[in-house]
Amino acid sequence: MSASSRPARLFGTDGVRGAAGSFLSAELALAIGRGAVCTAALEGSEQPPRVLILRDTRASGPMLECALAAGVAAAGGEALLAGVLPTPAAPLLLAAYGFELAAVISASHNPHTDNGIKIFGADGAKLSDAREQAIEAQLREPGQRAAAAAAPGGVRRLHGCAEDYLRALQERFAGLSLAGMRIALDCANGATWQVAPELFRRLGAEVTAIAAAPDGRNINAGCGSTDLSALIELVRGGSFDVGFAFDGDGDRVLAVDSQGAVLDGDEMLVLIASHLARKGELGGGVAVTVMSNLGLHQALERAHIAIAQTPVGDRHVLAALQERSWRLGGEQSGHIIDRSFSSCGDGIASALLLLEAHAGAAPRAGQALQRLPQELISVAVADQRAALESEPFKRALEREQASLDGRGRILVRASGTEPLVRVMVEAPAAEEARAACERLAGILSAER
Repeated sequence: MSASSRPARLFGTDGVRGAAGSFLSAELALAIGRGAVCTAALEGSEQPPRVLILRDTRASGPMLECALAAGVAAAGGEALLAGVLPTPAAPLLLAAYGFELAAVISASHNPHTDNGIKIFGADGAKLSDAREQAIEAQLREPGQRAAAAAAPGGVRRLHGCAEDYLRALQERFAGLSLAGMRIALDCANGATWQVAPELFRRLGAEVTAIAAAPDGRNINAGCGSTDLSALIELVRGGSFDVGFAFDGDGDRVLAVDSQGAVLDGDEMLVLIASHLARKGELGGGVAVTVMSNLGLHQALERAHIAIAQTPVGDRHVLAALQERSWRLGGEQSGHIIDRSFSSCGDGIASALLLLEAHAGAAPRAGQALQRLPQELISVAVADQRAALESEPFKRALEREQASLDGRGRILVRASGTEPLVRVMVEAPAAEEARAACERLAGILSAER
């Protein structure tokens, strides 16, 4: 990929992500691996960086894994291939092994045709904007790349990583017994397909797993946290205590109670935060994004728990927690961060946190909060800025906001990972929220 053909900004809100093979090509993956190592060297690394590489189950994963590892080695680093593991394994393994970097090849909840690369530093956090920009600068400096290639590094398989990840989770939740519980797991045909059922069984649960047969193309396809219909049907018909649905890379989870009702990230956060606060272990307040339902704010305020509100994206949640030295935060999507365990959202750990909050008993939806009806529509657009700044849309947005003044809210934002504009409306009645959201989405669609 030539410098002139690359977009001005490769890294979005969650690393580099796009269509596998076209946008995210082997050439680009190699350049990112090389750039990450060169940047680490420029920052004064005392030894050639060791880069742990994980991936999910997408068909494009092995191709990108090989290319990324080649880039690392070409720049003098050592690429350590851990195979298929959830994204949250990266910060835990970085800490366990003392490696300098980790790269995760995954497009999270996106379809199998997409893939992505996100990079974690030695501290277990995703790289800062400044470090990502430095990597992009390396991609545009062929002279520096050639110099780095004079001392090639190596590539090797790293065995036992799945067991190390399982051991970390098992040690953290050693006091939680799931004996006697029947639990359904939807693994999204993704990175949790082996480790999640294994861990729940080790903790004593009787486990039934669906979407646990990845073929490279069925990840997130009619399953996982983006489509709960199969899990709901299974739980309703099978006398399960609870069900959990992960996304493709395993950093998110949503829950389904024994009646098939959904507990989203907002409700899970309230239940977990309230439990930790009662034990005196919350360590402050809770960080949430602007997408969190008004019901979450009301529930936490009733519990006298402080709230910090951030832009959408787990890196913003983590930054707010670090700034305040708080422990817990997350998103409505089910991406929950417990800094006492990891700097990254972990779907398996979040599910166990919820069960821990109920002392191993089954949670019920609707216990923790009363949410305002919320409607969310994602609209594909050619130019996000042009769509948001069009006069017809701005006038329509003003009208809808005036109509809901004091009774609800509207949030419109450009996706940082896909060519979409997301429109979210909260209103006292579901019909009102849906109608307003559809009107705004319709105008955006007409602007394409």
